[in-house]
Amino acid sequence: MARHISYKFKGEWKKIPFSYDKYADSYEAVAAAEGIDLTAFRKMEQQVAMTAKGTGALKDYRKNAFVKMGFSEILLLRDDQEPFNL
Repeated sequence: MARHISYKFKGEWKKIPFSYDKYADSYEAVAAAEGIDLTAFRKMEQQVAMTAKGTGALKDYRKNAFVKMGFSEILLLRDDQEPFNL
């Protein structure tokens, strides 16, 4: 089944193809599509993962970091789905 990612970057909706063969997750895919280097983000993400007691802190960090980069509403879609606002 084909998958796509729909996301909003700096107020503009975009849609890209997605494959787990190429990207580890949707965050990595949207950053690559926008040409953003995730080296510093990955280092901090590892530190948060080592010190956090649950997965909530890691999810919050990831979401907040991507909001600061300009991303919002990152949605993983099947081929037959369309986001409501695209």
